[in-house]
Amino acid sequence: MSVSPASQSLHFKTANPYEEEFGYSRAVRRGPFIAVSGTTSIDPVSGKLRHPGSAYDQARTIFAEIVRAIEGLGGNMNDIARVRMFVTHGADADGVGKALKESLGAVGPAATMIIGARFVSAEMLVEIEADAFVMVRGSVSSVNGSSRA
Repeated sequence: MSVSPASQSLHFKTANPYEEEFGYSRAVRRGPFIAVSGTTSIDPVSGKLRHPGSAYDQARTIFAEIVRAIEGLGGNMNDIARVRMFVTHGADADGVGKALKESLGAVGPAATMIIGARFVSAEMLVEIEADAFVMVRGSVSSVNGSSRA
């Protein structure tokens, strides 16, 4: 992992072999905005896929990696505003949805799930992207009578 400033951006990188091969960062921060690239359950150290055959376990691993990248750029899981989940098989939608609720249910991000995706490896069953906005801590906003700090 490395965090490096480049042209007014911060880049979060891991040892995932696809980042080097294809020339991208796991996440990029510009101002308060953090964009997390499509993330799979590739182990960032070994480069091997974790949890082949289980979309649920892949998704749980992916959400943890997404939070790690956001934290590496100065945010936290509460800053996640949106996730996009790409799933190979429709039968795995419930498991991926369950993983979302268990991982980020307290945050309640906007979410999209697309079924029928194909990835660079047939063992990859799920890929997830996320967008976060690092908020000034301690501010309170109110919408429809509810508030969050």
